[in-house]
Amino acid sequence: MDDGPNYPLLEAIQKPADLRKLDLDQLEDLCEEIRRAICDQVAKSGGHLAPNLGVVELSVALHYVFDFRSDRLLFDVGHQCYPHKLLTGRLDTLPQLRKSGGLAGFPEPLESGYDLFSVGHAGTSIPTALGMARGDQINGETERHAVALVGDSSIVNGVALEGLNNAATLKRQFLVVLNDNGMSIGKPQGGLAAYFDRVRLHPLYSGLKQRAHKAIERLPGGETITSALEEVYHRLGEMTKAALAHDHMFEHFGMLCVGPIDGHDLPTLIEMLNEVKDVDRPVLLHCKTVKGKGYDFSTDDPTTFHSPKPFSVDGGNVNIASSGRSFTSAYADAMIDLMQRDDKVTCVTAGMPDGTGLSKVIPQFPERAFDVGIAESCGVDMCAGMAKTGLKPFATIYSTFMQRAFDQVFQEVSLQSLPVRFCMDRAGLVGGDGAVHQGFLDITFLRGFPNMTLLAPIDEPTLRAALKFMADHDAGPIAMRYPRDNVAEPAIDADAPPYALGKAHRIADGSDLAILAYGTMVTEALAARTELQTQGYAVAVYDARFAKPIDIDLINELIESHTPILTLEDHALTGGFGS
Repeated sequence: MDDGPNYPLLEAIQKPADLRKLDLDQLEDLCEEIRRAICDQVAKSGGHLAPNLGVVELSVALHYVFDFRSDRLLFDVGHQCYPHKLLTGRLDTLPQLRKSGGLAGFPEPLESGYDLFSVGHAGTSIPTALGMARGDQINGETERHAVALVGDSSIVNGVALEGLNNAATLKRQFLVVLNDNGMSIGKPQGGLAAYFDRVRLHPLYSGLKQRAHKAIERLPGGETITSALEEVYHRLGEMTKAALAHDHMFEHFGMLCVGPIDGHDLPTLIEMLNEVKDVDRPVLLHCKTVKGKGYDFSTDDPTTFHSPKPFSVDGGNVNIASSGRSFTSAYADAMIDLMQRDDKVTCVTAGMPDGTGLSKVIPQFPERAFDVGIAESCGVDMCAGMAKTGLKPFATIYSTFMQRAFDQVFQEVSLQSLPVRFCMDRAGLVGGDGAVHQGFLDITFLRGFPNMTLLAPIDEPTLRAALKFMADHDAGPIAMRYPRDNVAEPAIDADAPPYALGKAHRIADGSDLAILAYGTMVTEALAARTELQTQGYAVAVYDARFAKPIDIDLINELIESHTPILTLEDHALTGGFGS
């Protein structure tokens, strides 16, 4: 870091214990350095910005109070782990954020012993921390503390609530820190998320202030007293709100609830963490934070700056690097066109309206487009129910998150042979997002389901053609995969014929070798063809279109002509298209 920006306090933190050498003013300054270091780097490389800016004080306080060389810290999702990593001696790897040999974008045990699990999916921190707490208890290591850090959108996840339910039986220290920023990626959805807002609308809370006003105004000098006691009313209301919150929710899970407290008030965080540190029962500490805190552009637009591409700040203007038209954008526009033509089409996303492009669709079709929150299982079952009523549901989910609804795809969809349409964004390799987010298993686990059809487009025209085929397909479930990449411009196959079930399409002729490519790997196949032509080989390239059913007639034709066949796919070899 010698030639880079200067972060004197942060550079002195080689291990979390170094935090205790700093006084409170220095800790506050350290928080600002951490924010600056993260923002400086994400502006260059891209990465998760707003989630990390929102947990700086919380991360400092946790490492100040606990000793995570022996204590257990479990992250939920993990995209808010940058401050944690900087506090555990990894500042020197920050310039290589999300690159090979650099700082991983999510917790990674191979990188540091302070990262206990490689994670990236929601809802897992509470039950995993619970398991470690039970394991430590059985092993007699009762001095170890267990802490789960979970966001307000993640906690609506079924597995998180199952973890809370089971934690009630734990007879030892167990701390759940709820990072409540009001919108982990998109706006939290459903009843549990609404609970945090609903508490302040409770008649006891909302009516208290009005009744107090009326009573005091009847007294001599009431207006003056009312003005003077305005702050008292506010504080009384907040106390009532907190009391109602405890009674309404997490107390019923057997948790001792503390808060909500200001998640950016470092002295209070340290004080409260010390208070709850050794309580011998499960505790939930509710912290209110601001996503993107520290920079106006990220607090004003935390969705855009959740995980931005590289950007520059010029005065008050923030310019995000343009990277072309993505498959996600092409899908959103195609879905809008499809829903305009067919009023039976519906679409569902699971807490990722921006990532899947449905944030553009939902406002135009609020009665037919839904965000169920981080609840993929619920979303798939809801699609099954809609398909049963004759609708044409499209479940729009990242490839890696489809794994979270495995049983629902099996029981409610495939066994019933219901025509639910699955649109899997981020299929294949997704670069710096880390191991957990790679979409390399969807073909493997979906092709085994009965009645399932699998297909993949290669560019925007074939994406639209595939969506039309899916909308018309009523013979069972069907799943389309497409990558995080941009669509090819110009299109590879602008005049491609309509999709026909189980039929490939020839893109280029040749007799020496046939490359059968699935999805956007057609682009790589054409590049290979060009190179092989310079060596005198005539190479045919086929857009496979379907991984199930495959084009048996084409395969037999190539075998009979003794043409060698090479398959290309962006997927695991075992169970993939080529197998």
